[in-house]
Amino acid sequence: MQTSPRILERARKLLCALQVDLRDTLIAARAKSSKSFARIAAVTAADTIYQVDKISEAAIFAWFEKNWPKAWPVQLVMEGVEDGDDVTFPRGTPVARTIFKCILDPIDGTRNLMYDKRSAWALAALAPQRGARTHLGDIVVAAMTELPTSKQWRSDQLSAVRGQGVVAQAHDLLGGKSQALLLRPSRAKNFEHGFASIARFFPEGKALLATVEEELWRELGVLGKSGGQLVFDDQYISTGGQIYELAVGHDRMLGDLRPFAYAKLNLGSTSLCCHPYDICTALILREAGGIVETPEGRPLGAVLDTTSPIAWMGYANPTLARAVRPVLRRLMKKYF
Repeated sequence: MQTSPRILERARKLLCALQVDLRDTLIAARAKSSKSFARIAAVTAADTIYQVDKISEAAIFAWFEKNWPKAWPVQLVMEGVEDGDDVTFPRGTPVARTIFKCILDPIDGTRNLMYDKRSAWALAALAPQRGARTHLGDIVVAAMTELPTSKQWRSDQLSAVRGQGVVAQAHDLLGGKSQALLLRPSRAKNFEHGFASIARFFPEGKALLATVEEELWRELGVLGKSGGQLVFDDQYISTGGQIYELAVGHDRMLGDLRPFAYAKLNLGSTSLCCHPYDICTALILREAGGIVETPEGRPLGAVLDTTSPIAWMGYANPTLARAVRPVLRRLMKKYF
């Protein structure tokens, strides 16, 4: 089957509809009992699974059973499904006979959502099925939908087909209407008076990661300049949320070097890293004009599984990327 523009556009709309259904299911479940969200349901090789994750998993399976076109057999790769467990739709379809591989993170930023602290994001992306070789660079459709806190009336949704730009909408959860959302990554030529940071979400590796970041700012000439306080830090515990912040122009650079730090410190904490499903919507930032790449400056190429640790860097524009790349490469050699 050829992945024609018409098919990919329909697929984009389907992923958006899936995430709207998931968002509404979670909002309804929270209205009944928000306290259960934070209960630990399981611990897997990929991550800690909370009760809110189990609710989303059931909603996704039900949606695919009901709505995914039977003519497009698909394999699901998602948080909560162990590598090696084949989940396909229509149910029972051999993986070898599927046309697409769909990688999902039902709730990216679970810890934000379960404490009603900050939005999480539903993430999904689609690639032509190439078996175990299917990787992040194969993704041709991506969608991400905001899972809002209880006090929010608006939920943003971004989606893209490769080569076709981004569709961005703001959904009014009270009135039920949607309107176009302006999407423009920052055009700033430097980092002064802007948000930019390296992820250090957890205690593990925090000191090493902070050291690398501080030296990055020193070599870029902004550490202590004009009295300091020229670069602002925001630790958004959601890779999808970080991609959104770059895409809408809030942040100028964000990066995640945790796999290198954990390896250097012999922590072996791959469950605390970004995984392919976390960064599966990188296509959206690229279609918006931003950059997502490895810390060495290469395209992301990890296979679509649930356990591979991913290090990445995101930039709002090429000028900022060019400024950081050579410095970061030196620091990577020095510290990792």
